[in-house]
Amino acid sequence: MRAGGLTLRTPALVRQLQCPGMAFDRSRTLRGALAGAVAAGVWSAQQPLDQRVFGVGHDDAVLLGRLVTSGPAAMGLGTALHVGNGALFGALYANLAPSLPGPAATHGPLAGLAEHLATWPATCLLGRLDRLRDLPALWGSGRAFAQSTWRHLLFGAVLGELERRLNGDAAARGPLDDIAVSSNGHGAVEHLVTTEP
Repeated sequence: MRAGGLTLRTPALVRQLQCPGMAFDRSRTLRGALAGAVAAGVWSAQQPLDQRVFGVGHDDAVLLGRLVTSGPAAMGLGTALHVGNGALFGALYANLAPSLPGPAATHGPLAGLAEHLATWPATCLLGRLDRLRDLPALWGSGRAFAQSTWRHLLFGAVLGELERRLNGDAAARGPLDDIAVSSNGHGAVEHLVTTEP
């Protein structure tokens, strides 16, 4: 394939980007992305409630939007970024969740909390950006930390449950047998009528 005078060898490039022992299932990934986008939407929708409960007026969509622009488009752009981040996280989660140890019900919430703890230290940098100085201070605020913990826990719980329902539990379904499936996907006609009880 040629792009601007540069010859790209796609198969070699794809081999370089693949992780050994980890195959990505496109359908699983897309369903995970959908689950992540919905979970991020739930997060955004409930923010007015948790702002009242925790007494912190922090809005993640505003923060993300203001990182990019200071104009009137900040809220809309921030919401799109937030849902997009949720979709990306969900896509990755969907491929990693089956290999995680422990009960499946804990995978989503623990993944959300892990992301929270990994990114929280970056909040100390927010006050240094001029366009964000008028937003609520997060670093050093116990209430803001609790609010963010709640949001990530909620996100993870919604993501985990929705992803599990969309992708199902392959181990619980077990392998398909020849009786259940034929080449056309509708089952073998020989087993349509049986004399067994």
